[in-house]
Amino acid sequence: MQKRQKAMHRHISSFQVIILGFFSVILFGSLLLTLPFATRDGNGASFADALFTSTSAVCVTGLVVHDTATYWSMFGQAVILLLIQIGGMGVVTVAVSIAVISGRKIGLMQRSTMQEAIAAPHVGGIVRLTGFILKTAMLIEAVGVAVMAPVFCKEFGFFRGIWYALFHSVSAFCNAGIDILGEDSLARYVTNPLINITTMMLIILGGIGFTVWYDVIDNGKKIWYREIPKKWCFTRLKLHSKIAIVTTLILLIAGTLLNFVLEYRNPETIGNLNTGQKIMASAFQAVTTRTAGFSTFQQSGMHEETGFLNIILMFIGGSPGGTAGGLKTTTFALLFLAFHTMLRGGHDIECFQRKVAEDSLRVAFVTFMLALGIYVTGTTVIAVIEPDTISLQKIMYETASAMATVGLTQDLTTHLRVGSKIVLMILMYAGRVGPMTIALLFAGKVNLQEKMRTLPTEKIMIG
Repeated sequence: MQKRQKAMHRHISSFQVIILGFFSVILFGSLLLTLPFATRDGNGASFADALFTSTSAVCVTGLVVHDTATYWSMFGQAVILLLIQIGGMGVVTVAVSIAVISGRKIGLMQRSTMQEAIAAPHVGGIVRLTGFILKTAMLIEAVGVAVMAPVFCKEFGFFRGIWYALFHSVSAFCNAGIDILGEDSLARYVTNPLINITTMMLIILGGIGFTVWYDVIDNGKKIWYREIPKKWCFTRLKLHSKIAIVTTLILLIAGTLLNFVLEYRNPETIGNLNTGQKIMASAFQAVTTRTAGFSTFQQSGMHEETGFLNIILMFIGGSPGGTAGGLKTTTFALLFLAFHTMLRGGHDIECFQRKVAEDSLRVAFVTFMLALGIYVTGTTVIAVIEPDTISLQKIMYETASAMATVGLTQDLTTHLRVGSKIVLMILMYAGRVGPMTIALLFAGKVNLQEKMRTLPTEKIMIG
């Protein structure tokens, strides 16, 4: 019996654990949401609606078929919040954290799975990193609650205000974008700097990646204890952290400027706001497309060119090893660097005085092709299922939002047919576990003889 269990253990890969872990939590959450007391009317949700909601919460997407504020009871909302927290932190991270707290020994298999789950560079120190992630995440979410609570308590009363602050702090940090404020999301707070800035900071901190936090804080400690000079605060960071931070800043600035210019006179979005409020709303839109899903203006009111811009921002998404989805900033940056290297006639891909490993470029290219293939396939299938009255641009917006686990919608989700909702669930699931994880799940093992084989090289015509 023990030999059989060990044999099964050896055959289960880290990628299978991640995929099955997310699926199990989604299924469990669906069953809880079908309970009679999970909805306000006491009838419980249908399994289809519960499955869609659970998938959206665990995959930290934010697309919903029912208004979370009015359809789900307090119990239902609490289940959704728990699913968001588990999905945002990662099923494996939560499981390992529970094991550490309970005093159980973490084996090599669990450490390897944890490494894959949070995109850590190596297995060494993975348990310490897990503890750091859990503590830091709880601290950031607590700060978010403390900052937003006065606004919500003033409007909804003390206990309800605390609940609203907790729900939206966790949802923002986990980049879920599910809210309990009604169908207009955060539109009523479009001119409130406290809610806007706090939410944006939570989204950015959650989406930048856990390994980046660890690197930045470790570097900060060295400066604090005067082990390194202050001028090395950025230069001593790992290359991954530098690329993630710089790419994030560039995308946020570019997204803010383009949203501001394109929507400046649009009365359905930011046209009726003053200049300062327009900048804040544009910045919020640039941040929320990083896979967060909150909105401070009506998404269906945007110009088509702005919608296309936001599709690109959603597709790129956040950084690896965090709560964000999408192609990932580092993948996008690496492909751009490869493009730039070829244009200038270079050979090696260089960034911040470092040479990027060739394996990283291959993985980036495969990830891009897989993500693009999943996105195009999902868009095409939904376009075939839905009537011609629904524009392709709206479908593209919806599928990009699902695959990149964003949650923004142009008022389309609730009007889709059952087949389209199934496609969206598949896209959300694929986007959360990652295209590469799914690909590696089905990848066959390469034997040593095949690995050592070298074939004759021959060039082909390009362009």
